[in-house]
Amino acid sequence: QVQLVESGGGLVQPGGSLRLSCVASGSISSIGFVGWYRQAPGKERELVASMPADGTINYADTVKGRFTISRDDGRKMAYLQMNNLKPEDTAVYYCREGVLVTISTGFVHREFWGQGTQVTVSS
Repeated sequence: QVQLVESGGGLVQPGGSLRLSCVASGSISSIGFVGWYRQAPGKERELVASMPADGTINYADTVKGRFTISRDDGRKMAYLQMNNLKPEDTAVYYCREGVLVTISTGFVHREFWGQGTQVTVSS
């Protein structure tokens, strides 16, 4: 089994910064897609930033220039650096990864979500 655990959320004032982390554990052969999503109260979950294995990076227009996604596959870590935070960034943030899982008969590709970490931007 594979688990993703996010950390780094919290309460921050507008203009502040937070760095979210996502650590993967379990029978992982390799990690492909890495994405950060968020869900605000009453809204649908949306993609914030993504970084497939080829390194191509995409950001939602609302966070371009403020957020930076990165990954350290050797440590099975993914990060989201969030700068110049705004109240509208308030949400639960989730990481999602496409993982090649080692099983008894070989490998299987699965996608996993973390449990989420709350980010609140307020004065």
